Amino acid sequence: MSTAVSEATDNLQSLTTLTVLNASAALERGLAALKAGQTVFDLRHVLTVDSVAVSVMLAWQRAAQDAGVKLELKNLPPALQSLTKLYGVCSLLFPADVKLDQGCGAPANPAHEEFAPVEAPESVFTKKTGLADDSSSHHHH
Repeated sequence: MSTAVSEATDNLQSLTTLTVLNASAALERGLAALKAGQTVFDLRHVLTVDSVAVSVMLAWQRAAQDAGVKLELKNLPPALQSLTKLYGVCSLLFPADVKLDQGCGAPANPAHEEFAPVEAPESVFTKKTGLADDSSSHHHH
C-alpha cells in the first residue's frame, strides 16, 4: 500500500477549509507532513478560512523551525492572504524572500490605524458607572 507516500506528497492540496471546525485535524496533518519530510505546503484550495487559520499556519512554522527546516506556504488564496495581513503576521509566516501578491504591509501600515484604540469609549464607560452608582444609592430608600 502506497497511501502513506501519496499523502506525504499531497502537500496539503486537498485541504479546502481551515477553520475552527477542522483546525486541529489540519494542524495534525501539517505536522505529520513535516515529519514525513515535506517542507512545501500548497494551500491553493483552502477557500474557507477564519482567524484560526493563522494560528494553524504559525504552529506549522514553529514546528518546522523546531525541526530545523524551512517551511514554504505556497499559493495562498486571497482569503488566506488577507488574514495574514490583518493579523500582521505576514513576516512571521513568510520569510522576507517570499512576496505575496499584494505585498505584506509593513507594521506601519495605515490600514492598521483602523484597529488603533479609539478615545471615545471612555466617556461611555464613565457614564455607565455613573448610572450604576445612582441606581445602587436609590436602593437604600
